[in-house]
Amino acid sequence: MDAPRTPAEGLEFLASRSPSTVVLGLQRMQEALEELGHPELRLRSVQVAGTNGKGSTCAFLESILRAAGHRVGLYTSPHLIRVNERIQVGGVPIDDETLGTRIVEVLQKAPAALEATYFELGTLVALEHFARCEIHLAVLEVGLGGRLDATTAARPRLTAVTRVGMDHVEYLGETVEAIAREKAAIFRKGVPAVVAEQRPEALAAIETCAGWVGAPLLVEGRDFSLDGLGRYRGPDLSLDGLALGLHGEHQHHNAAAAVACAHLLEGQGLTVGAEAIRIGLQRTRWPGRLEQVPGHPPLLLDGAHNEDGVAALVAALDAPPYAGRAVHLVFGVVSDKRVEPMLRTLLPRCASAAFTPVPSPRSLDPATYLALGRSLCPTVDAAPSAEEALARARVRAGPDAWVLVAGSLYLVGAVKALLEHPPPPR
Repeated sequence: MDAPRTPAEGLEFLASRSPSTVVLGLQRMQEALEELGHPELRLRSVQVAGTNGKGSTCAFLESILRAAGHRVGLYTSPHLIRVNERIQVGGVPIDDETLGTRIVEVLQKAPAALEATYFELGTLVALEHFARCEIHLAVLEVGLGGRLDATTAARPRLTAVTRVGMDHVEYLGETVEAIAREKAAIFRKGVPAVVAEQRPEALAAIETCAGWVGAPLLVEGRDFSLDGLGRYRGPDLSLDGLALGLHGEHQHHNAAAAVACAHLLEGQGLTVGAEAIRIGLQRTRWPGRLEQVPGHPPLLLDGAHNEDGVAALVAALDAPPYAGRAVHLVFGVVSDKRVEPMLRTLLPRCASAAFTPVPSPRSLDPATYLALGRSLCPTVDAAPSAEEALARARVRAGPDAWVLVAGSLYLVGAVKALLEHPPPPR
């Protein structure tokens, strides 16, 4: 495809790239950023890696800084419905006209970007857009791993690593230690790093990486914490009565990391304050993460897409307001997921399950795990689409039950799109 010249052509160019394509490496990013005049160097930024919780941590931190009156850029992935969700300034997703214009500008200034992947091009556009908007700080969520992720071409003033677990083993390694090393490779000499609660073997790998590069660490449980009663304790900061806008006990770990980041940024000259932390945590919204959708029956949308994510989801289901209520599952995953341990944890908590493909070229055929599902749950079948799976779960759920959509953010996004634009009656 030729280089685009109009915003519409820019959007078409991005859409021509597959979001599923993974080509790790920093050379294309570095070449393109040099051609763009290094917009990343004009930004104060925070980079957040991790297997689970990095998006929620970014959302908490962005909300805190916005509550403090700062103009904040937020770059996350994947999106649920529209690609615009990935690039936000002041809590507002970039509009189509601006997104298309930025794509054209990047491609015209940086020929190297013509060979960029979907995620790389999105990262370049985000960095250029944030620099143009003269934001106070950019919060950048790592896409995959850390060492070779496109966001690592930026120059953050602060880094963070959320919970590390088994995921993307074909790219990052087959042990938690190997994956933790890939995540911790975002550390830089003299740049503070916040680390959420970890398995011992992951923490050991992270501490070793920090020692290699000379990155000072702040570790949850040792240096800071936020408990279920809303009490935060950290170096030079104690807060009580904090309430979170996101559901689930696991969110206390993500919020703790965000508060630690905010306090470190304040030490770097970015005014925050206790009241902004309090307001920001309470106002945080992050779609598709234990997101409740009212209705009859009510829906619960959660992008639990690996073993640790499913474990956190089940723990939430066993606590109020879900404890004691039947759950009817809609489930689908992509082919690189370890589906068996996910189902062995999740299905015993469910009254029924409808398996479905997800809208991705990497979707795993539900037929491959249907027999396993039927051995773990009394009522399990496979539906040809998310629409049909959702319809079956709604029929099975009574007035006191929940319909749970989980397994892949692609699936959660497809269901959210169905809820926004319901198909016509049959």
